[in-house]
Amino acid sequence: MDNSKLKIFEDKKVRTHWDEAEEKWYFSVVDVCEILSETDRPRKYWNDLKLKLKAEGSQLSDKIGQLKMLAPDGKMRMTDVLDTEQLFRLIQSIPSKKAEPFKLWLAQVGSERLDEMADPELAIDRAFETYLKKGYSENWINQ
Repeated sequence: MDNSKLKIFEDKKVRTHWDEAEEKWYFSVVDVCEILSETDRPRKYWNDLKLKLKAEGSQLSDKIGQLKMLAPDGKMRMTDVLDTEQLFRLIQSIPSKKAEPFKLWLAQVGSERLDEMADPELAIDRAFETYLKKGYSENWINQ
C-alpha cells in the first residue's frame, strides 16, 4: 500500500500520513468528506460541518491537526488531518448513504467490546480466530 494514499471507494483516494514517532495514521479530512458526502465542494462541506460540530459541543474540531500533503495541483499544501479515532468520530457526523456501512460496523464493534468486557473469554476467542485467519498455527497461538 502506498503510504500517501488509502483506497476507500472505487477510484477515490484518501491522502494519509504515517507518523513514525506517534505510531499513528493521519487522514485528510477533506478527502473523507468528499467521498462520504459526495459533494463537489468538500472544503466548504468540511468548514460547515466544523461549525455545526462546534455548536453541538463536539471537541473534534479542537483536535484537528494539519500536515503538508500532496494536493491535486501537485503541490504540497497544509490540510486538516485526523487520526483513526477522530476519523471514526467524523464519519459518525456525516449523514450519508456511504457513511452508513461504517456507522453500522462501529456499532457492531462497540457492542462486541462491551460483550467482551462482561465476558473476557469472548476476547480470547476473537483473538484466537484472528490469528488463525492470519495463518498462524494453533500450536503457535496456544503458546
